[in-house]
Amino acid sequence: MSTQAIYSVCGMCTVRCPIMAEVKNGEVEFLQGNPHVAAMKGSICPRGAAGKALIRDHERIQAPMIREGKRGEGKWRRVGWDEALDEVAERLKAVTQKYGAHSIAFSDRGGPFRDLHQAFVRGLGSPNYTNHDSSCARNVQHACMSVAGLGRKDLVYDLKNARHVILQTRNIFEAINVQEVNNLSEALANGCKLTVIDIRATISASKADRFMLVRPGSDYALNLAVIHELLMQKLYDAEFAARWMKDIGRLEEFVREYTPEWAETETGVSAGEIRRFVRDLAAARPAVIWHPGWMTSRYMDSFYVSRSIYIINALLGGIGTKGGLPFANKPGDVGRKGLKKLVDLVPKPTEKRVDGVGWRYKHFDGGPGLAHLIYDAMESAEPYPLKAYIAYRHDPLMGFPDPDRLLQKFDKLDFLMSVSFTWSDTAWYSDVVLPLSPYLERESILACKNGLKPHFFVRQRAIPPRFDTRADWEILCGLAKRLGIKELAFDSIEAIWNYQLKDTGVRAEDFNAKGFVDLTDAPKYAQPDNFKIPTPSGKIEIISDKLEKQGLPSLKPYESPKRPPDGQFRLTFGRCALHTQGHTVNNPMLFEQMPENVLWINDKAAAGLKIADGERVTVSRNGYSETIAAKVTALIHPEAVFVVHGFGHRLPVESRAFGKGLADNRFMQGGLDLWDPAGGGIAMQEHFVTVAKIR
Repeated sequence: MSTQAIYSVCGMCTVRCPIMAEVKNGEVEFLQGNPHVAAMKGSICPRGAAGKALIRDHERIQAPMIREGKRGEGKWRRVGWDEALDEVAERLKAVTQKYGAHSIAFSDRGGPFRDLHQAFVRGLGSPNYTNHDSSCARNVQHACMSVAGLGRKDLVYDLKNARHVILQTRNIFEAINVQEVNNLSEALANGCKLTVIDIRATISASKADRFMLVRPGSDYALNLAVIHELLMQKLYDAEFAARWMKDIGRLEEFVREYTPEWAETETGVSAGEIRRFVRDLAAARPAVIWHPGWMTSRYMDSFYVSRSIYIINALLGGIGTKGGLPFANKPGDVGRKGLKKLVDLVPKPTEKRVDGVGWRYKHFDGGPGLAHLIYDAMESAEPYPLKAYIAYRHDPLMGFPDPDRLLQKFDKLDFLMSVSFTWSDTAWYSDVVLPLSPYLERESILACKNGLKPHFFVRQRAIPPRFDTRADWEILCGLAKRLGIKELAFDSIEAIWNYQLKDTGVRAEDFNAKGFVDLTDAPKYAQPDNFKIPTPSGKIEIISDKLEKQGLPSLKPYESPKRPPDGQFRLTFGRCALHTQGHTVNNPMLFEQMPENVLWINDKAAAGLKIADGERVTVSRNGYSETIAAKVTALIHPEAVFVVHGFGHRLPVESRAFGKGLADNRFMQGGLDLWDPAGGGIAMQEHFVTVAKIR
């Protein structure tokens, strides 16, 4: 049998890179980046390459499971799909009859295929769709909205054409987006400068022209000093600012006191270095990208860090500009019709969201709301009871702080269900677990990628399911039939695709050639006369009326971060190239390469504690302790320790990951209550731990 090329979309992390699978005799023989996507260059990251190991892993969930014992006890009854879907439907109906449909919540990890999930939740009659983003990028989203009236994805990172890129709370060469890595690498080869601002020397820092090791929690101070220099030394793009920015005078007055000398005392970066940095930015404008961050659920002022970054990009003339942050084009911007939305098939619920977004918190994006506030409502029953929760490919017990506290909230639920392709802490605690086919064994609804060159794309099923698992559309449409949501009772993925493509001029078979369909022939950059900034003034707004009306400052005075008490360190965490949080730690291929995390600790701090490199140490907070191997290095700030997130698994069904490494979120007691009312993000790096040599 000849080898067949199947175009699909990777599912090993939230980037969802376009890929091509080479399939022979029902087996995936080789995976690579989609060769028709120039920026992929045929490459995938280590996680993407491990997709083959995922589908062959016998420790993943193999069939629908219904809980038999107590929650979390690990006693399951394996059932068929009809029994499982009937059970779920009856449990959801019971909750709806007793408390109302709005008492059901659903969370996922966002992404391009969420239209089906949102439609299903709306079909249930609930407004409470959410995703993981309050533990990730909500601060960035809301910062962009507060300045430009746009979502963060409405601006493109034109890395390939940039002349200076700044990475702050973004580790691009480890938390990998393959196209971004390739585009930035090409730009660097063509003379683009790279500046990295971080509390430790990352792989990204090793490739930088300038690395600034900053005191943990002091990023906002550095950014205010940069704005000070741009304005006071007249190094900003005055023409762009006059035309497209509002309240520059208010900004200038606000930053007057935040000099580089002042910032040096807060950040540890010398005033001279800050001034040289600003001059380099001015020389490269407008083709400058100061990345506003990816995972910014870090500090209590992380929203204002992201907001200051958008302001700096605007001062450099980089908003809407080639080589900077140009506007993303939607199908309508290139004269085409977009995909028909599944969510439009069902009426919008009239009940207000349980998390307060849209009515109590009017400055937040109402799409996914804030998951941690939904969890609060499970316990408080305010403004109404929340009694059923569906976690779709989402593990809040690994992704949010203080999992023991979160379990107490889950205990108030009448019904907890997980849809997942691997076991997770949340799935293990659920009442019903529905096994999702891994991405190589499922197809998905069509999606649109907005950008300089917008296009539709498809995830094709490369091989049939190895176990008794199903695609998300099969699961949700199967439930829709049982729940009487006739608008979503599709019998085939082709029927869904045909609905989505109606009036677009694109046919389902058009995806066979490349896996995507371009909606325009060439990248399109908006010209300054055609800029559309959807704020009340039509300009970049330094002062946001939405924030001010909520009693929140648009320009927040800097507050010096807490210093660790004697003998303690600020606990920080992040990503690496090999793992996607906790989702891949038990993957056979990736586990072999990185079986556990280590604790980065500054060499001078370690010497004071008589800790040697590689020695196991105890990490403690509030009476809770774990052990981990120390990585002693000069390449981390002495106030902080760092671990790669996602380790410390405790599920017996994950034999490889079991007991390996440290779970950082277990040291964040009380962390569910630490969140920024301006940005909505959890502050997950405001916790201090004690590190001690094991005696």
